[in-house]
Amino acid sequence: MGVREYEYEPRRKTLFGDDNNSLFNLIAVNVVVFVLFYFVLIIYYLTNSTDQAFFTNVFKWVTVPAKAENLLYRPWAILLHMFSEIKIWGLIGNMFWLWAFGYILQDLTGNSKLIPIYIYGSLAGMILYLLSFAVIPRLQPLLQSDSYFGAGAGVMAVAVATTVLTPDYRIFRQLNGGIPLWVITMIYVLLDFAGLSGDAFAHHLAHLGGAVMGFVFISRLKKGHDLGEWMNTAWDWMLNLFNPDKPSKKQKPVKQQLFYNTKGKQPYKKTTNVTEQKIDEILDKISQNGYHMLTEEEKEILRKASE
Repeated sequence: MGVREYEYEPRRKTLFGDDNNSLFNLIAVNVVVFVLFYFVLIIYYLTNSTDQAFFTNVFKWVTVPAKAENLLYRPWAILLHMFSEIKIWGLIGNMFWLWAFGYILQDLTGNSKLIPIYIYGSLAGMILYLLSFAVIPRLQPLLQSDSYFGAGAGVMAVAVATTVLTPDYRIFRQLNGGIPLWVITMIYVLLDFAGLSGDAFAHHLAHLGGAVMGFVFISRLKKGHDLGEWMNTAWDWMLNLFNPDKPSKKQKPVKQQLFYNTKGKQPYKKTTNVTEQKIDEILDKISQNGYHMLTEEEKEILRKASE
């Protein structure tokens, strides 16, 4: 069953300021990094330095150079470039679209998919950007000076992933039943790709890489393969590395080890009572992780509750 086929709304949606809200955390990182760089830019301005001096001495070290071999001297840019922005309107535009699509995606799949999609999309965009300079002769004059940065490819990945997941999702329902999400996505994509005819051709082409990755991620997720699972596992491991209260390795309940171990067959069939508390717990689980993470027993409980 696909992740968008469930009919139940989460009882408690993740609030925008919650600690476990991936969308809030992602936007916060982008904004904080922007503020830090802008603060340094102001210092350069007050010391009568030029914007070019700021870019050469500071900002270029977190951007992806058009000449791929130069990336060897700043490998950290592979990760940092996707959170780096220096133009205020670029930041506002990207964060607006990230919020618009990310809110829907997180509401449907939980908190664990948004950031992996963003990272995968940004990396795919970076690769396509580098390839464009390697294979398109017209871009060669910019090879020594051009560089790539920003959230564009990551946001594009989130937009396409959300649309592939639920293309018929409607917003502004008061307007004759609402506007399908795919229409909003089409407008966003066309506005972005309009830059393909300008000097920023390689940058907008990189966003195409993000779009492809968003499609691939959700297509695999619908088939039961979560490409972002290893990222979440690694992140949880790092958070718990120095935590003395970290949970121990998961084990089967004692009752299953002792009483259900009958060569794969249980001695009796468990029948779970459908209680309001149980329903609330399941709906909270959907809110955090998505419907596809429910067990068959939990899905059966929801089916009984709906009847």
